[in-house]
Parts: sequence; structure tokens; C-alpha cells
Amino acid sequence: MHISIFHFLPVSLKSPYKRRAKVTTKINIFLSSLSDKIEDELEMTTVCHRPEGLEQLEAQTNFTKRELQVLYRGFKNECPSGVVNEETFKQIYAQFFPHGDASMYAHYLFNAFDTAQNGSVKFEDFVMALSILLRGTVHEKLRWTFNLYDINKDGYINKEEMMDIVKAIYDMMGKYTYPVLKEDAPRQHVEVFFQKMDKNKDGVVTLDEFIESCQEVRTKL
Repeated sequence: MHISIFHFLPVSLKSPYKRRAKVTTKINIFLSSLSDKIEDELEMTTVCHRPEGLEQLEAQTNFTKRELQVLYRGFKNECPSGVVNEETFKQIYAQFFPHGDASMYAHYLFNAFDTAQNGSVKFEDFVMALSILLRGTVHEKLRWTFNLYDINKDGYINKEEMMDIVKAIYDMMGKYTYPVLKEDAPRQHVEVFFQKMDKNKDGVVTLDEFIESCQEVRTKL
């Protein structure tokens, strides 16, 4: 199953450079293979977990019961404990960015999957996010992305949070990019982001501002 994560990166950070397409492709591959790339021995140290009834998950997601059975079988085969911890998540993610440091971006991404904030991602967490990213509405995808960038979960994105995310993306891309990135590129991207998103110029971006701005850009593409 190929997973598109177009909304993992904000519209304002997208560029015409080929490196952006390569980064997106690598993340796509990572997510689509997450459930069958997890190291068994790393997961056996955690408490085993069984998912909720498939009927309940079917009602909560955009997957059919049959699709959920297939997803769970693949997830369980490679992850006997039924959970993924952050360290494993980071190790898998790093394989797709050998020339950069993906640890911080993987940390933020893991936190977005870990809705309970208990240090582990269960099958339910995984499939709920997968449902949004694969078959959610534009509004649902943008809300999920906003949550990813709202690091402290206070309902706003401030410049410090956005700088942390942008730096994590640049670290993940590594030094070997073309054209070569300037040292002040992250800060420039953050400034552009806030110029477009911060409608009332109060120094923070709300969910409504984020969704409105992204939809405006999307209609112009």
C-alpha cells in the first residue's frame, strides 16, 4: 500500500527543488513499510497489546473490516508485542535519510502518532493516523499536520516551534543537497510561513489560520 503524506510538510515549505520530491518519496516509503520493517527483538521487551474490536475500528476509520484484518496481520507479524516504541521508530526512519540526522523530525512525527503520549504507538494509533493520511478529508489532513507542528499542544504554532520543525527537516535532509542550503534558510522559511499564515499578525498561528492559508495556496496550484 503506497502512502501519500503530502500534508506532512507545510505548503509554505515546499520548493521546486528536486530534493523536496526525494524527501517526500523517502517518507512515503518509510510509512508504507513501517508495519513490516520493525525489529522483533526490540519490541519483545514491551508489554503485549491487543487492539480494540475490528468493528469499533471500522466505525472510527475509513477502512473496511477486511482491510483492517490485513493491516493488523502485517503489523502483528513484524511486531508481536503490538506496539512501536520511539527508539525503534527513529532507527527505522534513519535508514531512509543516511546523509542526514532524522532523529528530531522522527521524534516529532512519533509524538503525532502517539496520541496517548505514553511513549508507544499501538496498532489503533497507527491505523487511525493512516486512515486520515490515506483517506481523510483535506480538513482532517491539515488538522493532523497542525497537531504535528504544535509541539507543546497549546493550540497555537509559534515561531519557536516552527523553527524547531524546520531545523529538524533540514537536519534530516543533510548537508549534501543541491542547491546548497544557506545557514539562514530555516529562519527565512519560518518568516515566510508566518507572513502567509499569521493573518492577524499576533505572532502565533491558530488552526483556523493554518487551514485557511493552506486552502488558499491549494486553490492557486
